[in-house]
Amino acid sequence: MTLWLTGDAAADHLLSDDPFALLVGMLLDQQVTMESAFAGPSKIAERMGGLDVHEVADADPEQFAALCATPPAVHRYPGSMAGRIQAVARAVVEEYHGDVARIWTTGDPDGATVLKRLKALPGFGDQKARIFLALLGKQYGVTPDGWREAAGAYGEEGSRRSIADVTDPTSLAEVRATKQAAKAAAKAARG
Repeated sequence: MTLWLTGDAAADHLLSDDPFALLVGMLLDQQVTMESAFAGPSKIAERMGGLDVHEVADADPEQFAALCATPPAVHRYPGSMAGRIQAVARAVVEEYHGDVARIWTTGDPDGATVLKRLKALPGFGDQKARIFLALLGKQYGVTPDGWREAAGAYGEEGSRRSIADVTDPTSLAEVRATKQAAKAAAKAARG
């Protein structure tokens, strides 16, 4: 399985092979393009000589923030996102012994349980957790019972709503068009 989320082969390879990288990419997916968000873990890995969840969790906060701010920055708001990345890394270390995959494997959880675990992570609200669950189910081979229902509209087969549906440049454009139409509809509804 090889994901296509950034258009950069090295970044996509890291996301495909490392569940922590995928989780961090999802965390960064706000107020920047999807491709930029999911390229963030690769930038961190390049600068740290790897993306070890324990090293990220234990890094000096000021040094880690500086690492995230080094051009090209990991995110539009590198300082605040550095803190969020470290918070989620600490949660993974404390709750899942540093193994992100335990979120969806420990105790053979159903989709609702995986969603609940994702929502408990720092920086993961309801929508972000549902999108990540859909990404796991649609592209990562993580399909616990009831995952589509737990993911809501993001889990619908054939939808073009989120990063969970991006598999190539064409689907990326389709997702972007869907998001723009939704924003326009919401703006029109506000009057």
